[in-house]
Amino acid sequence: MLNSWWRSVALERTELELRMDIKLYGTTCCHLCDEAEAILHEIGIEADHVDVVEDDELLEKYGFRIPVLKRVDTGAELGWPFDALAISRFLGL
Repeated sequence: MLNSWWRSVALERTELELRMDIKLYGTTCCHLCDEAEAILHEIGIEADHVDVVEDDELLEKYGFRIPVLKRVDTGAELGWPFDALAISRFLGL
């Protein structure tokens, strides 16, 4: 019974991740952005990577704050530092 419960939780999580649009704001030469990407990969979360250097407005907004995760559905942002637990909470997983 417990195994089937865990499977349903994993399935719900997978379905949620497929529906959720997440952006990771950063730059290509940012070691903290690399760390953020590694954490996302560890927990099986995919995010669209946005290089803030390519857009003056984004550079002004996020330049000193990167990496930043953004939920497109709510507009909520999670700034660095964050870990797997913080990301899970932020995404409601």
